[in-house]
Amino acid sequence: MGSSEQDKLKDADETPQQQVKVNAFWMGAYEVTYDEFNAFFLDESISQNTIVDAVTRPSSPYIDMTLGMGKEGGFPANSMQQYGALMYCKWLYKKTGIFFRLPTEAEWEYACRAGATSVYPFGSDIKELEKYAWFKSNSENRYHKVGEKQPNAWGLYDMIGNVGEWVLDQYNETYFTTIGSNANNPLVEPTNRYPRTVKGGTYQDEAKELRSANRLKSDPVWNRRDPQIPRSKWWNADAPFIGFRIMRPLQQPTAEEAEAFFQKYLGYE
Repeated sequence: MGSSEQDKLKDADETPQQQVKVNAFWMGAYEVTYDEFNAFFLDESISQNTIVDAVTRPSSPYIDMTLGMGKEGGFPANSMQQYGALMYCKWLYKKTGIFFRLPTEAEWEYACRAGATSVYPFGSDIKELEKYAWFKSNSENRYHKVGEKQPNAWGLYDMIGNVGEWVLDQYNETYFTTIGSNANNPLVEPTNRYPRTVKGGTYQDEAKELRSANRLKSDPVWNRRDPQIPRSKWWNADAPFIGFRIMRPLQQPTAEEAEAFFQKYLGYE
């Protein structure tokens, strides 16, 4: 995990590079799409104000969060807070009986690299990036339908570029020093709403921001136009470049453990 000392593009919060261990899991091949998220958003068995099985429906956004870039038909869900992404996971668990969640930063980077130790999942030649990702130089300042670029070696699409992806961790500038070497399933548990960690870079970013090790921290400015008081825990009015991807642990938690997880991580909001 992280960037080597030889990586000239590295940032201070990506070092020192560490070797870590994560338990087995499946990762979504694609970023969660609007088609999928709308099944939750439009679910008539829950409402915005009534809790059913402790799942609430997202509030209606007051503007078009997509900014006209596209919804149905395979476009990535975007502009939600981490809370909205986690509540989608809880809704999916209630619907299917299978536990899904956001990946930790370590799980995300493991899946992104797909066995590679290079700067990007496909290697270190920046000229190859446009084959695998939507970013500033080729995106035309908009996100695109998932799966249009080549996947990484494990068949995962858009791990870099397109929309950035929430992970479970609180952002910690000294993450790699904090977790130390040979950590098992490292996780910086959230204690505050800001900042949380986002991985993968976005369609607005320069190529260097799409490196596997690059880290982005969430910012309250992403919701500065929200007129609500308090501001929405569901949406980011100014972050159409943020989405998410879900994972499924091979070792499923018990029902009690799953409930405790959602109570804990949704309770931070």
